[in-house]
Amino acid sequence: MGHEPVIVLDTHVLVWWVSGSGRLSIRAKRAIDQGLRRSPAIVSTVSVLEIATAVRRGRLELQSPLAQWLTDLRALPELQFQPVSAEIAELAGSFDETTPGDPADRIIIATALILRAKLVTADERLRESPIVVTVW
Repeated sequence: MGHEPVIVLDTHVLVWWVSGSGRLSIRAKRAIDQGLRRSPAIVSTVSVLEIATAVRRGRLELQSPLAQWLTDLRALPELQFQPVSAEIAELAGSFDETTPGDPADRIIIATALILRAKLVTADERLRESPIVVTVW
């Protein structure tokens, strides 16, 4: 069935990685670089919603207009977008209260679990979750 996904990028990690930001940790950069040698990095499609929402609310400024930025993002061969399937949504909705309550975070965690992938995230709440393996 090909290569198993190695890593899932959380939304902020995706933005930082694509923009070349120095905000990524050394371990995160290494995990992304090593993962890309084997397979594309996985991004949940819910990250597109989070990015568009952050831009609309003025919490995120991109290097180009949102539509162009997202078009360029989707064209990157080193990224693979994972749709929010019924299986991912069901798992995300079944997490107990020890998992962060933000629906997008739950979907991203569920995506990593379903794909048996590590989640690259700087979000401390996600890193403290006992149900997903994280890298930062």
